[in-house]
Amino acid sequence: MSKRLTVPKTYKLYIGGAFPRSESGRTYEVVSAKGDFLANAALASRKDARDAVTAARGAVKSWSGATAYNRGQVLYRVAEILEGRKVQFVDEIVQQTGASSSAAGAEVDEAIDRWVWYAGWCDKFAQVAGNGNPVAGPYFNISVPEPTGVVGVIAPQDTALLGLVSAIAPALVTGNSVVVVASERYPLSAVSFAEVLATSDVPGGVVNVLTGSPAELAPWIASHPDVHGLDLVGAGDLDWIDLQVAAAETLTRVLPPERGADAAAPSLDRITAFTETKTVWHTKSLV
Repeated sequence: MSKRLTVPKTYKLYIGGAFPRSESGRTYEVVSAKGDFLANAALASRKDARDAVTAARGAVKSWSGATAYNRGQVLYRVAEILEGRKVQFVDEIVQQTGASSSAAGAEVDEAIDRWVWYAGWCDKFAQVAGNGNPVAGPYFNISVPEPTGVVGVIAPQDTALLGLVSAIAPALVTGNSVVVVASERYPLSAVSFAEVLATSDVPGGVVNVLTGSPAELAPWIASHPDVHGLDLVGAGDLDWIDLQVAAAETLTRVLPPERGADAAAPSLDRITAFTETKTVWHTKSLV
């Protein structure tokens, strides 16, 4: 009896809840830490980036309009599915990075825990970031944080899963939608994570995952008029000053690059970074 051949996985982009190939038809080879071939990943083009922004813009209203409690439940469901597919993610990280199984397992565990941490903030951040403001008059004055809109993210490039999760999750907490450029060197975990999103309750278009060259894609995302926030956490090796200049043309809010083993470490500041503050005045009853 002949030995059975395994079915190789096809890694595609994730745009608008679907898994298209790059419109250019381009791919690039993903290799292991030893230089062995692992897979072909889609090499996203600027057209793919524009399509992803369009999908993200269309998803903002429904995602931001959901109750904070519902968003938290949806994000928690992602962690449940990720937990169930832990073995797959560990295997992919080992293949891509050459890390030991225990180190890869620790990365997946941390990614799951971090996702749960952010999910728990969905119905709490407004109480912390909002405020009741004292005024000299018979009025209530209340400040409430609202989502910015579409957030473009250059994910940390030196981790396969943890950096991606750390950059995406805080933007989703407040109701933003995301277009993320995954690690160019370790893209396979990003596509597998997109499969987790697709089989959870996250609406299509809320998260859009592009694989390929950050140097090629970042300028188009930074200058796009429908991108309202830009997280350059993984853009330290790019000319990120030029990206900030491009973003300034449309008054896009920008977070600068971060370096280190734990770039995009969890914090309330990352949640509120892409929110706008709405202040409401209301007359007090004099009765």
